Amino acid sequence: MKYPILTALVVLALVMLFPFGIVTINAIKSPAEYSSAGPLSLPGGLYLDGIVSFWNRVDFGGKLWNSFLISGSVSVLAVVLSVLNAYAIGIGRVRGRLWVLVLFLVANTLPQEALAYPLYYLSKELGLYDTRLSMIIIFTVIQAAFGTYLLSAVLGQFPKEILEAAEIDGAGRFLALWRIVVPISRPTLSVLMIFFFIWTWNEFFLPLIFLISNDNQTVPVALGVLQGEKFMDATTSSASALLGIVPAVAFFLIFQRTLTRGITVGAIK
Repeated sequence: MKYPILTALVVLALVMLFPFGIVTINAIKSPAEYSSAGPLSLPGGLYLDGIVSFWNRVDFGGKLWNSFLISGSVSVLAVVLSVLNAYAIGIGRVRGRLWVLVLFLVANTLPQEALAYPLYYLSKELGLYDTRLSMIIIFTVIQAAFGTYLLSAVLGQFPKEILEAAEIDGAGRFLALWRIVVPISRPTLSVLMIFFFIWTWNEFFLPLIFLISNDNQTVPVALGVLQGEKFMDATTSSASALLGIVPAVAFFLIFQRTLTRGITVGAIK
């Protein structure tokens, strides 16, 4: 029984990796080879001019830094804010806990299109428009809404005996949070941080509206803007797609064990 399942998984993996392989092949292929042999042909050699041209054209290094700065800051700040909110709601049992959770649930269902104008007006009034700080604040709140809703359910099942023992030993609420709740919940928090990073990295709509300066744009915005330019040939387009995919894939592979461990621990619990 395991061999048919393994075969099906291998076939599914190949189907999912096929587009990535085509993009990679065309990214290292010359325009002449693409025109003569088509997108499915193998390159005759390693042609990197398309990658270099795209990198220099959009200042891709700067775009990478912007995306890493925004996504990294959001992933850390959103997890911290989620933990503080969920600790108060799930363990502190604040009044109106159910309605607070409903509010966070509704916030998660709001489309970004509905948030665009109010956030645009507010950022203009505060002088934060076209700054990376505006994206950090906005996405921290958006991601923390989901994180709070998720962690409230997790911390709501936290053993009260452990906290009562810590209180008897003289630990205050914040010390119990830092020394007990956070270490025990670390696998879940690690998974949440990875998801927040990837989700923020892939955001396109709000950064397209709020980051209009070339120096502040993120990788998805730079890719989207440049893809609309007519002087982009097929190999350069493939190079841009490859460079946009590689950082997210590399981040996922680096933290794959952390992600797997966190999911496994959550399943065992």
